[in-house]
Amino acid sequence: MTPDASGPPPALDSQARLSAEIEAAHRAYEQGLDRGAPAESGPRLDWPPYRSSLLRHPTKDLHHADPETIELFAPVFGERDIGALEADLTVQHHGEPIGERIVVRGRVVDGEGRPVRRQLVEVWQANAAGRYVHKRDQHPAPIDPNFTGVGRMLTDDDGWYRFQTIKPGPYPWKNHFNAWRPAHIHFSLFGRELTQRVVTQMYFPGDPLFALDPIYQSIQDARARDRLVAAYDHDVSEHEWATGYRWDIVLTGSHRTWTEPEDGDE
Repeated sequence: MTPDASGPPPALDSQARLSAEIEAAHRAYEQGLDRGAPAESGPRLDWPPYRSSLLRHPTKDLHHADPETIELFAPVFGERDIGALEADLTVQHHGEPIGERIVVRGRVVDGEGRPVRRQLVEVWQANAAGRYVHKRDQHPAPIDPNFTGVGRMLTDDDGWYRFQTIKPGPYPWKNHFNAWRPAHIHFSLFGRELTQRVVTQMYFPGDPLFALDPIYQSIQDARARDRLVAAYDHDVSEHEWATGYRWDIVLTGSHRTWTEPEDGDE
């Protein structure tokens, strides 16, 4: 038995309404650029199509904290703490996970293109059915007993990282009626201190859900949105084993990769 898809419940907005809001906001942004307004390469914190952002975004000045005090209570990461197999999300259990095996490879660089060496990169994602191994995820899709969906590694001396994983599936969320998130992988990067952590998301090329997703569309500038999308790279693909994607992360400068202002749930 499937849910009734005849129309949204009274408490939920339709996709058509959300899409109209997104289109109107992007049109107003382009008109603002024509009048000389500055470009926006990051997401709007107060973004009405992302309904819960109205309740979650900061409304008051942040409190300043002493970073040295924070570091006294924070975990410390080093090369000896990270196992070589942690970057392969397909071998963490006794059996093969279900889904399309992929390799994601790229460089972490600064705004001048210089490599960011020995950078801790963490990833987490849904499985091939679009399900997270998390008690808050009650999406009626199967949990894969051979796939937890988390991994980490350090970049090498040239700033390269490489993960082997399963391509995640899209999943529903409760922003509006029939809302689906595009397939994506969460990335977290630490600097030399825990206070330097940034979080972002990597998407896959050609996803039909891009135009419908309020989170992806919260970035007004189309070129900045495009920087979140990986490219299929045949040189990264492995013969009869895995397809490959290339995604570079730029931490500073005008072409930097968008990062979340704070940890998000989606």
